[in-house]
Amino acid sequence: MGAHVAERVVKLMLQQGIDLSHSRILVLGLSFKENCSDLRNTRVIDIIGALEDYTLSVDCYDPWVDRTEAKQELGIDCLPELPAGGINTGTTGTYGAIILAVAHREFIELGAAAIRALGVPGASILYDVKSALAATDVDGRL
Repeated sequence: MGAHVAERVVKLMLQQGIDLSHSRILVLGLSFKENCSDLRNTRVIDIIGALEDYTLSVDCYDPWVDRTEAKQELGIDCLPELPAGGINTGTTGTYGAIILAVAHREFIELGAAAIRALGVPGASILYDVKSALAATDVDGRL
């Protein structure tokens, strides 16, 4: 499934004319399921690995996960906080794609507009793996 999600995201980016060679991807969520810190059996690692196979730069943020554990167990350096940018800060986002991989309540409460604002204005996509956001608010979903 990770390869499928990565392929869909890459295709959406290409369809929108986003330059993959200079794009960064933000994956929201790493844990096994929403509102949980458990990393055992997480399949998000497969999505990250498949994106990296495309030589894309991938950042990951999960407010529930212990960053040290993520590094030790999965080799993933999670961001310490949600990146600055977007509608709440008045600054421009930096991601070519944002993938909502785990439907943590923090992400749902942010809403699609705030999540989308983490992306490069007019040159980014929002992909919802969990179908947690309205279909009309995202560029793609499973």
